[in-house]
Amino acid sequence: MSWLLSLFNQDSVPHTLLIISLVVASGLVLGRVSLAGIQLGIAGVLFSGLLFGHFQLTINPEVMHFLREFGLVLFVYAIGLQVGPSFVSSFFRYGLRLNGMAAAIVLLGALITVLISIFGAIPMPVAVGLFSGATTNTPSLAAAQQVLSGIAGIDSETLKMPGLGYAVAYPFGIAGIILAMLLNKRLFKVDIADEAKNFADQQQQDTHVPIWKDLRVENPNLNGLTLRQIPFFEGMNVVMTRILHNGAVDVAGQESRLAIGDTIRLVGEREPLEQLKILIGPESDIDLKQIATNLQSRRLVVTNKSAINQTVGNLCMLYGVTISRIHRPDVEFSPTSNVHVHFGDELNVVGSEEALNSIEKALGNSLEELAHPQIMPIFIGISLGVLLGSVPMYLPGIPSAVKLGMAGGPLLVAIMLSRVGNWGTMTWHLPKSSNIILKDIGIVLFLACVGLHSGDQFVETLVKGDGFYWMACAAMITLLPLLIIAAVGRIVYKLNFLTLCGLLAGSMTDPPALAFANNLSPSAAVSMAYATVYPLVMILRIIAAQLIILLVN
Repeated sequence: MSWLLSLFNQDSVPHTLLIISLVVASGLVLGRVSLAGIQLGIAGVLFSGLLFGHFQLTINPEVMHFLREFGLVLFVYAIGLQVGPSFVSSFFRYGLRLNGMAAAIVLLGALITVLISIFGAIPMPVAVGLFSGATTNTPSLAAAQQVLSGIAGIDSETLKMPGLGYAVAYPFGIAGIILAMLLNKRLFKVDIADEAKNFADQQQQDTHVPIWKDLRVENPNLNGLTLRQIPFFEGMNVVMTRILHNGAVDVAGQESRLAIGDTIRLVGEREPLEQLKILIGPESDIDLKQIATNLQSRRLVVTNKSAINQTVGNLCMLYGVTISRIHRPDVEFSPTSNVHVHFGDELNVVGSEEALNSIEKALGNSLEELAHPQIMPIFIGISLGVLLGSVPMYLPGIPSAVKLGMAGGPLLVAIMLSRVGNWGTMTWHLPKSSNIILKDIGIVLFLACVGLHSGDQFVETLVKGDGFYWMACAAMITLLPLLIIAAVGRIVYKLNFLTLCGLLAGSMTDPPALAFANNLSPSAAVSMAYATVYPLVMILRIIAAQLIILLVN
């Protein structure tokens, strides 16, 4: 049995792998344990690491430091790829109001953290850990520790403090968000069913999802004109996909000629289609899809490298089809002819079976290719992120150079690359499953190392030190911003309660709170608000944690 004891006691590669694996596995099991409907989730790895560290089952400090930083880089890079495509559009899709309120929650929490540190005699490294734990935001903890480690004169004991503060604050961080939702529900006497109905009615009025209409051509000014000669279709982002002429339905192309009495199918947003009824003619009694026996529609995915960056107009001309809609992450739209297709785009294509078979080969439409990530772009992106994170920047009022570090650099590079999409045949796109694996491996490595590093002091801090005082301060960081902004949202902006719940959960980037809010109603209001504010909040929390240390330390 000596070989088994040596695995736990002697510093070696097998020892390191065994301890890390046990911490991660046991932590994930712990995260699934439900207490009053609340689960720790992936943060269970941190508490498992604290337990192992308390009993001195740890690993080499240098190896621990590498694994922590490597895990951090993987995690923030995957986060950047995830939030990047919707980072800009999320500001405008549902307006600036939700993002402004979410940003206010972040800033209020940071302000309360600073005030607690100054007037509550809590060391800043502990306070920033409380900020991260109270808002259940692990990336901000990672960013804070990375910045803290770069400050001259910081010792190993100080580096443990953010992890201790995070662990103390995290449990109430989850419960506090749910408590804020319940308090608002009771305070404003909310009827969930009425809120869901009101949201559905509003969505019906504001919808921007493309729809179709079959219109009968009655405007004599259009008689004999080709589609190329009619300017308002492109200008209104409306696509003509089919035309019924002389009893036959055919694919509409740029040379399709209109005649009085033709029926055409248009795809676009509701408002421009209603306007086109005035310019073209009334809705037809004929359903073109029902009588078009020679035409079909398919959804095809762009996976062939040679198809990437081709224009919609060029594809339609080459293969004799019409592309009526494009689905990208978080968006669906009717494309104009000059829109370029990206890797992973899902195209709604209309045409004959022969034409559809031809364009399917050209586009690729390979789910296997879509699910298989390109490895080289990942490491190129990480390299660029590390380089950017190492560039020194000098800001007014800060005595030493500031760096984006291993948290900020890869995050910003990933966001920028996700917006670029492709460089020739190289794509920065990561399939959802691959992104989740990269993100989860990174965060469990980081949390395991933070727990192992801080475990020798956690129990003593909680039982004999200021642990419960810290916990009370963290509760203020959690509740006060949520309650203040929720009251403003409800009283001033008359925000739908379900949207408000999504805003509160998203402002804390907290999946358990999102799950609780979704259980209140099957309405999409909660998830839409959560997704709208999530990208901005994730980045703001990472920046806020770093600024708290740099400006106040």
